[in-house]
Amino acid sequence: MTVSDPVRTPRRAFWGDARFFLGILLIVASVAGVWLVVAAARNTVPVYAATHTIVPGEPISADDVRVVDVALGPLADKYLTPDDIGEAAVATRTIDEGELVPTASVGAADSARTTSVVVRSAVDVPASVAAGTVVEVWSAPLLEQGRYDAPRILVADATVVSVTRDESMIGGGSAALELVIPRADVASTLAAMADESALSVVPTAGAGS
Repeated sequence: MTVSDPVRTPRRAFWGDARFFLGILLIVASVAGVWLVVAAARNTVPVYAATHTIVPGEPISADDVRVVDVALGPLADKYLTPDDIGEAAVATRTIDEGELVPTASVGAADSARTTSVVVRSAVDVPASVAAGTVVEVWSAPLLEQGRYDAPRILVADATVVSVTRDESMIGGGSAALELVIPRADVASTLAAMADESALSVVPTAGAGS
């Protein structure tokens, strides 16, 4: 009688076991990643968002902002929170409606380098010009009654606070604009107004399109 050799079970290759455990690790890492993303999304902080367009030099009060809860992660300290705003806070740049208010865009009132003036434009102002629009102010000095010198830039960088249009004027509409201008340009602007120069407010490139 012939005795057959015992059947040997093949040993599982080591690389097969390693691939199995690697797959388990990838699944665990994927689940952990999803959990961290969900946890981060739930970790929100209260910050301020502008309720309307705020122009440079404009004081910021509770009526100008609203509290929103946003997940900002490490950027949380870059934005204004309810604990940061003070009674003397003013905008240092234009803050658009709905924009989160960066702490860098707010400063103390006594450090403001701008002020506001009201200018009547001698030319039509596009309908797209509104609060927050950046404009230039041009001045044509008066030579004699009804005759003006060539216009030149009086203020190269002004920001519109408000526009009051008068469409009843004969020969085209007229507009009075409250503008925020650098303090360095205040004297020349007031002098041009006193000299009855023709002042024209025009949008900067791309601002009035």
